[in-house]
Amino acid sequence: MDITLLAHVVAAAEAPDFARAAQTLGVSRDTLSASVKRVEAELGYALFDRAAESTTLTEIGVAFLDDARLELAQAAGRGPQAGGGSGGSGGGGKAKANKGKGRAPAVKGQPKLGKKRQSR
Repeated sequence: MDITLLAHVVAAAEAPDFARAAQTLGVSRDTLSASVKRVEAELGYALFDRAAESTTLTEIGVAFLDDARLELAQAAGRGPQAGGGSGGSGGGGKAKANKGKGRAPAVKGQPKLGKKRQSR
C-alpha cells in the first residue's frame, strides 16, 4: 500500500474532520476523501463512520490505524527508499525524451516541411 495513502488515513483519523486534515496535509478535501476511499476499497472494509458529524473510526479503522502508524514509522526510518524500494540509483525524476527537433528528417529533392517555396 502506498505510504502517502497511509499518511492521509492517519491524518484524517487524528483530525476532528476531513477539512482540517486536508488543510494540515496541504491537499484538497476531495483528494483526502479519495485517498481514504482507495484504502477502504483495497481493504474491503469501511474505516470511517460516514454518518457521524466528526471523524469517527470504525472498530476495524481503530485496528488499522495502529498498523498504519507503525508502517509510517518504519518507512520514516528507511529514509529515501521508503516509497518504492526499487533498489535503483534513486534518480528521482522522469526520464527525458529525445531532445531532437521532433520532425522527420529532410528528404533530398522535397520541399522543407513547414516552409513555403519562394516564387520567382
